[in-house]
Amino acid sequence: MSIVDDVRDRVVGATRSLFSHGPQPLEHTLDHRGDPGLLGPDSVSWRVIGDASVFVGGVRALLIQTAHPEVVAGVGDHSAYRDDPLGRLTRTSFYVTETTFGAMPEVERSAEIVRRVHRSVRGVSERGRPYSAADPELAAWVHNVLTDSFLTAYQHFGPARLSPDEADRFVLEQTRIGALLGADPMPETAAELSAWITEHPDLDRSAAQRESIEFLSSPPLAVPVRAGYALVHQAAVSTLPDRIADLIGLSPCPGAHRVGEMSVGALRWALGSSPAWHVALVRTGAPIPDGLFRQQLPG
Repeated sequence: MSIVDDVRDRVVGATRSLFSHGPQPLEHTLDHRGDPGLLGPDSVSWRVIGDASVFVGGVRALLIQTAHPEVVAGVGDHSAYRDDPLGRLTRTSFYVTETTFGAMPEVERSAEIVRRVHRSVRGVSERGRPYSAADPELAAWVHNVLTDSFLTAYQHFGPARLSPDEADRFVLEQTRIGALLGADPMPETAAELSAWITEHPDLDRSAAQRESIEFLSSPPLAVPVRAGYALVHQAAVSTLPDRIADLIGLSPCPGAHRVGEMSVGALRWALGSSPAWHVALVRTGAPIPDGLFRQQLPG
């Protein structure tokens, strides 16, 4: 084995370890040969969420979601993220992966698991407003921020920018996933989506937000992984809209965006594109692009 292969394999191993704290997605996806799932191999979503920039998008989404006091109260009151952060990360990744790349039985199973959990997530935020994870508007905040963050991360750190039409297609495709959890409203263009988030009237500061931001800034990870996470975190911060950045009290370090470009490029070099994208292409019988994949297939 060459030194280059050894470095790549170490990065793959460290990354996989972050997402190994629970059930793994698409373990039996090849049992559903020919099933295109919810989005299909010609979708923009497979390309965007299959890229290494998705790591930045995921962190960005978690940061922005804290700007809504009722949403972050639900996370603080009902999530075990403080005691089991990697378990929560694995469960979130499972849902995103299966709804994006899974066959329809896998999509429906993942959505039902989340709907069942959400039925018990209820309470009152510190500003006295009741919340329910099943509320269409709160579900929309979580879904829309995730969509916008994946798109923004890809446009900043992906291998090539999407055209305006492709960006709008991605947003429209993602509304099919949001509909699984009853999210409403869901803007259908990239510009409308960005404006809906940055101009949202219900955003405010909160103690739960400060606690979440502090945790996300320095999570309890192994030292080598923590160093890589810090680069991804700063890359995410460098893409925050001004209003959101002010609300959650974050600003990027000098050069954060450029470092983010290099860091995501290094991840793309080491990891290749998502093995979930690869196995979904195999399941559907679609052509496999040369040079994109280097990890072992799941399942």
